[in-house]
Amino acid sequence: MVNLLDDSALHSSSVVANNAMNRERQLTGVNSYARVLGFDPVERAGNGWLDLCCGSGRALIQAAGRIDPARLTGVDLVDAFAPAPPGLTLVAAPIETWTPGRAFDLITCVHGLHYVGDKLAVLARVLKWLAPAGTFVADLDLASIKPGGRRLTALLKAAGVGYDGRRKRITCVGPRDLGLPYRYLGADDRAGPNYTGQPVVNSYYENGLTPPIA
Repeated sequence: MVNLLDDSALHSSSVVANNAMNRERQLTGVNSYARVLGFDPVERAGNGWLDLCCGSGRALIQAAGRIDPARLTGVDLVDAFAPAPPGLTLVAAPIETWTPGRAFDLITCVHGLHYVGDKLAVLARVLKWLAPAGTFVADLDLASIKPGGRRLTALLKAAGVGYDGRRKRITCVGPRDLGLPYRYLGADDRAGPNYTGQPVVNSYYENGLTPPIA
């Protein structure tokens, strides 16, 4: 039987609090957002780019050299941000509870969902923060959601959320009201490495006709 953790315990886990996945990732170049995402985020930032699990915020800080810093927001659980220019917003907070006061034309989460407990609830919240033609892009291996499988992929597709199983990539254009028949039970930080080679967190749910996630 897996010993499941709640959010409080999970946030104290060395797997979550000390992960260095995005600490040094640049905006463009070899180890960059542009390389991982397949596009330059600045070109899609429009009136606002929100980067969840932004690490040091390095990519946003570099983007501030090209567009108005007031259009850029980063959120990370760990307060280890690099010095940022005036106007750029960097917030140390759990993405499970943090809420923005605006909509965004681009929302990214590069590998961050691997370390979240209730991944489906976070997705449900984040998709509501998109501007009408805004784009959401995140890395997520659905194998880390138990149970998941083809049923979850089909439910996401029916809700207008795309999933690329080869790239382990979630995408969505425009806001969505995502209601999925799963009830969150807890997380396991002893899942071991996933396709990135880094230790990650598995999320456990009850699968059935339970009330939709808010």
